[in-house]
Amino acid sequence: MPAGHTDRLPPENACPIVSAARERRRNYYGASSAGAADRSTARCSCHTDLVPTLYEHAGGEQALHRLEEVFYEKALADPVLKELFTTRVPTHVEHLTWFTAESFGGPERFTSGLGFQYIIEVHRGLKITDEQRERFVAAYLAALDEAGLPDDAPFRQAVREHVEFGADVAQQNSWASSDRELHPIRAVPRWSWPEHANADDANADAR
Repeated sequence: MPAGHTDRLPPENACPIVSAARERRRNYYGASSAGAADRSTARCSCHTDLVPTLYEHAGGEQALHRLEEVFYEKALADPVLKELFTTRVPTHVEHLTWFTAESFGGPERFTSGLGFQYIIEVHRGLKITDEQRERFVAAYLAALDEAGLPDDAPFRQAVREHVEFGADVAQQNSWASSDRELHPIRAVPRWSWPEHANADDANADAR
């Protein structure tokens, strides 16, 4: 890491999002790894300097894996979603974790291990209904609390937008009868903080 990288970060009290995220980075990397804690960053529009990625703010791989486990159990038990999630697949939680982690700024395991074409083929022919799409989003957002992920408004908005976008893409691809009818996205989307995130949105988390 280049010398002086930490000095380019905003002061501890400059922004509630930054302050809360710094604390999560310390917990994630350990107090003795101050340099490593500043490695993975993304832009936040409430401050012109660098702040952690959604991946770090969420708590890293372990936290996202816990989230996907909770969500998957909900999907398997839901009377509407179980028409899509018909049987327990041993690798499903792991693959969901890879996808979300990569999209949130973490390791690119999904792309290197499976490739985006994999997720296109998984959804082909499912003919996802509006009710199923909406139930998917609702179940995922409910899983955030049960999995103990951060509840600050900017993070929750980012996750909601990410899940809603993914559900829309999956629904379109599920009805596509040819490649021309598929959604044009062909790579894992890189998600970051909402454009209008600001200090006021994160005050509850900072306190």
